[in-house]
Amino acid sequence: MAVKIWRVNPEAPEKDAIEEAAAIIVAGGLVAFPTETVYGLGANAFNEEAVRKIFAAKERPAWDPLIVHISRPERVTELAAVVPETFWRLAERLMPGPLTVVLPKRPTVPDAVTAGLPTVAIRMPKHPVALALIEAAGVPIAAPSANRFGRPSPTRAEHVLADLGDRIDGLLDAGPTRVGVESTVVDLTATPPTILRPGGVSRETLAEILGEVAIAETPKREGEPMPSPGMTHRHYAPAVPLRLTEPSPQAVQDALLRFLAEHPQGKVGLLLPTNWREWVTPSERVVIFDWGEWGDWAVMAQRLFEGLRWLERQGVATVFAPLPPPIGLGLALRDRLIKASGSDELAR
Repeated sequence: MAVKIWRVNPEAPEKDAIEEAAAIIVAGGLVAFPTETVYGLGANAFNEEAVRKIFAAKERPAWDPLIVHISRPERVTELAAVVPETFWRLAERLMPGPLTVVLPKRPTVPDAVTAGLPTVAIRMPKHPVALALIEAAGVPIAAPSANRFGRPSPTRAEHVLADLGDRIDGLLDAGPTRVGVESTVVDLTATPPTILRPGGVSRETLAEILGEVAIAETPKREGEPMPSPGMTHRHYAPAVPLRLTEPSPQAVQDALLRFLAEHPQGKVGLLLPTNWREWVTPSERVVIFDWGEWGDWAVMAQRLFEGLRWLERQGVATVFAPLPPPIGLGLALRDRLIKASGSDELAR
């Protein structure tokens, strides 16, 4: 099928485009749309047949649950059977924003959304286009990232088209996303509240509001229902191998030189911090993506998936990237890189 594309103003989306896209959602179709984190692939969360179309389009396994998007915090009661006081504390400070909460679900939420689990993941995105679409549709919208399962998440409309093409009905193109990595998922049914997936809200920020906050252990084996999306062992992966290094320019240089010596043919890609450029000289065999200043985790997060996709398009045989420390937004970057690599083993 031919996908309908609307190019819209990211701050004040055109009403006609939003209404057309919302009509597709209401009719049981799929619409890709921007959030502040990444582009999502949306369907009516209460329409199980439409939700199953998401899994088919993405080639996503049924054991990986979806996040349901709402346009106002009070709409959480349409989805959650119990809403604890901790939710309202988070909503006051962090909604809309890159935060997803896991709560006990109402029976009206289809099992296809939750992988058959008794909980549902809910968030309110901080993007005018996403909020306008949810409001116009009049229903919560279930939406994972708008990419093929396991691929780097889409931060631009062209990434959506490259992965999903004619598998979807509509695409609201509002340019690049701002955050660049997915939302933080926190389980409010656990004691203490537990981060299932690091993301756009740091553990430190959550701890300021909730007190003690835990981080989930290694996820279950694939094939068993996951409590949150993004918990599989290998995820966000480019089409070429990703190798991680110690977080220093010397370590990147050493790993690069060793690889070039051992592999006399083929190109190598680097996700390289701007302030480390003097350590590496681009050449016919060395392709560099400017990742932003080391330590500016917000900029590096915004550029991460775009960089992985850009480097694979350059025909490199492998990609090297230094592994950030687990502090602030660096924790989310670290999580994405380890999963994209499939291992936390560092190149020597």
